[in-house]
Amino acid sequence: MLIIIDYGMGNLRNVYMAFQRLGVKAQISAEPAAIRQASALVFPGVGAFGDAMDNLRTLGLAREITAAIERGVPFLGICLGLQLLMEASEEMGEHRGLGIIPGKVRRFPEGLTVPHMGWNQVHQVRDIPLWRGLPNDSYAYFVHSYYVDPRDPSVVAAVTEYGITFTSAVAQGNVYGIQFHPEKSQDVGECILRNFCLEAGLLKEGE
Repeated sequence: MLIIIDYGMGNLRNVYMAFQRLGVKAQISAEPAAIRQASALVFPGVGAFGDAMDNLRTLGLAREITAAIERGVPFLGICLGLQLLMEASEEMGEHRGLGIIPGKVRRFPEGLTVPHMGWNQVHQVRDIPLWRGLPNDSYAYFVHSYYVDPRDPSVVAAVTEYGITFTSAVAQGNVYGIQFHPEKSQDVGECILRNFCLEAGLLKEGE
């Protein structure tokens, strides 16, 4: 079962409906037991980094997410769900993240309009399963004021230009993270979610 993690912040219904359109059974849950039993995890997120981490710890989800990733459960973080994978964020102070991917979440430099909102190109810098059948430099929909800055450049799967070149997707083993919103990115987003489901064994080729 695909579990969409509910920690009290996130555009869960739209993400859920995106999987329904693919014919993938999904469940929205805030229960640690559901995460323990999940065959794949999707972690959508909006809002402030610090508040989100507080919610994860209060609900007992932070350790369950980490344990699931360590077991090899396929994982997709979306927007803030990507950022929370990092060690720390500078959003409204210093906040500790899940620490799955070494690095930090940083604010866009002064002089740039934030949030970075709207359609922008995703330049693939590594060949990963999520990009299968997706033309390079496809447009996806972004809404964010902070971006991830991984310490290890080998985890970077895509970059995007917005005043600076920032990381817009990461991949590390069974963990994938995308800064843009696939549920708002039309055919591009559907392709990425389908590829994740194929990689996780939730769909078979041709379905």
